[in-house]
Amino acid sequence: MAGLNRNSPKPTELTVHQQSRVLEVAFDDGARFRIPFELMRVYSPSAEVKGHGPGQETLQTGKRLVGIDALEPVGHYAVQPRFSDGHDSGIFSWDYLYELGANAAQLWRDYEARLAAAGVDRDAPMAGKAAHAHGGSCGHHH
Repeated sequence: MAGLNRNSPKPTELTVHQQSRVLEVAFDDGARFRIPFELMRVYSPSAEVKGHGPGQETLQTGKRLVGIDALEPVGHYAVQPRFSDGHDSGIFSWDYLYELGANAAQLWRDYEARLAAAGVDRDAPMAGKAAHAHGGSCGHHH
């Protein structure tokens, strides 16, 4: 699993900024990133988002206003956010957070291209079975 490489930068600081909806992460190599919650949610490393193989990804929409309700540590290598839409199955390793922060501009462009290719807007509600059958770990809405 990513995040177990001893030479990878480790976070020295993690700050959840609820108002601006960004996770600020400082790493021991001097890098500091402000990663939007929306970017984290859209690129969640969970099977529900990524699928179980290439081409199985589920395009996420309607996540502009998503928040992070909790951020739980996972061992000494990752965090597991609980997003305000109920999604909580993504484990973000230090390596993956670093990758999201370092490549945020390209990842946004890729996301916008996927939205355009699918003919949907970033703020469109999630379509298809995901909107109806919130099975798995996203099924606990209160």
